[in-house]
Amino acid sequence: MNLWQIKNIKMKTTIQHNNTTYEIDLSKPNDISLPIQNNEQNPIAWYLDQPEINPVVMGDFVGSVASGKSSTNFNNILFNPHGHGTHTECLGHITKDFYSINQTLKTFFFTAELISIEPEMIDNDFVITKNQIEKSLNAKTPEALIIKTLPNSNEKKHKNYSNTNPAYLSEEAAVFIKEIGVEHLLIDLPSVDKEVDEGKLVAHKAFWNVKNVNEVNADARFNCTITELVFIHNEVADGSYMLNLQIASFENDASPSKPVIYKVL
Repeated sequence: MNLWQIKNIKMKTTIQHNNTTYEIDLSKPNDISLPIQNNEQNPIAWYLDQPEINPVVMGDFVGSVASGKSSTNFNNILFNPHGHGTHTECLGHITKDFYSINQTLKTFFFTAELISIEPEMIDNDFVITKNQIEKSLNAKTPEALIIKTLPNSNEKKHKNYSNTNPAYLSEEAAVFIKEIGVEHLLIDLPSVDKEVDEGKLVAHKAFWNVKNVNEVNADARFNCTITELVFIHNEVADGSYMLNLQIASFENDASPSKPVIYKVL
């Protein structure tokens, strides 16, 4: 079997979930993650420098085959999940007590809706509003909501967002998303909150239903996640998908992640 034949094999599967049958084609994934790379193509947020990926050096040993001093490539990687690419976070991102995304996210397939929204100008900020989300969802209540902001250019793949006051979710929008039962929120911005907001984090708190960061309320949404800095190509149309949300197994409030969506047929 040649490569052309392999690429064109259909891998249709059906999924039974909450008394509904979904059909997807596993041979047609849409990877909406951004890679971490040690160059100017890497997106940056929160005033960081670009990630570092360098060979380990120990005495005469240099962890690079090209150096002629190692039989393997053996790199150290220095990065911040929140500021260097697609990442998924749990409510431990904003709480005094430690909560790990690796202990929070235990299942990985979810029904999802992809919507495109052009943020509105409100008081010199670009804001995603409740009305926009409500209208775009048209009464659908998915487990995961993926927001593509417009305009949607390739610049997002390598943009330095620091000191640019990017668009963000209104508190009312975050409350609405919580109230309709969305458990996993994905967005192509560095944060659901305003870049400089005096630490209020109103959208994070509203989505996770965190009322006191110093002593988390029992009805906080411990099982819910926020994924930021995704990138959805223009050819990926709005509509219903199955989301496969994969993380690296870091015991941390956030981890680099690889969300992959499959169109519901």
